[in-house]
Amino acid sequence: MSARPDLLLLPGLLNDGELWRDQLEALADIADCHVGDLTGADTLGEVAEQVLDAAPPVFALAGFSLGGYVAQEILRQAPQRVTRLALLDTSYKADTPERAQQRRAQEAAVRKGAFHGFGDSLMRAYTDPVHHGDTALMHRIRAMTQRLGAEVFLRQSGLERHDGSAVLRAFDRPALVLVGEHDGITPPAVHEQMVALLPDATLVRIPQSGHLSPMEQPGAVSTALRDWLLR
Repeated sequence: MSARPDLLLLPGLLNDGELWRDQLEALADIADCHVGDLTGADTLGEVAEQVLDAAPPVFALAGFSLGGYVAQEILRQAPQRVTRLALLDTSYKADTPERAQQRRAQEAAVRKGAFHGFGDSLMRAYTDPVHHGDTALMHRIRAMTQRLGAEVFLRQSGLERHDGSAVLRAFDRPALVLVGEHDGITPPAVHEQMVALLPDATLVRIPQSGHLSPMEQPGAVSTALRDWLLR
């Protein structure tokens, strides 16, 4: 790999480049950073195709939450283009019937009324309690989800998640698995399972962080990504 790699960063559900704002700045000296667009297709396979069409020929790949599932789909379609892999606050497990039903209920609620982005209950579920009083952070998160809007929420929440066990076992290049210590959406135990599947993976737990670690603890996440890129 060249001394200055391309780094492709994939955001999560109702996230855009704002999720990675601090990492884009912190890693600019060692990588050419690109943020993938996950908003324009109706299946994970199509999302991955669109991301690959816009991506450099080869790249380091970091996927957050829904972006982690897209990253695994990219490994199904074009594993030769991925030089190293980072999975942040995500999972490798296929949808359970319960999770699919939960998303359908959320979709129905959005269709019934006006969409205002993440409400207070979701904000509390997605972040560590230590940040609940951080009005600037809460505003950044809510503004991002409002900006992307109901149409993107419905499209992304309808994407079927597939089991990634086989692609993770097959990926033998440097990998980082990172999780907020108090991530209640994709818990640390799931990340320990992903580390066990990957042949060459490092696990990093981020203290005082829930699910949105790149925004909740940007310095710690940037440090972990830097170490992974330089490994």
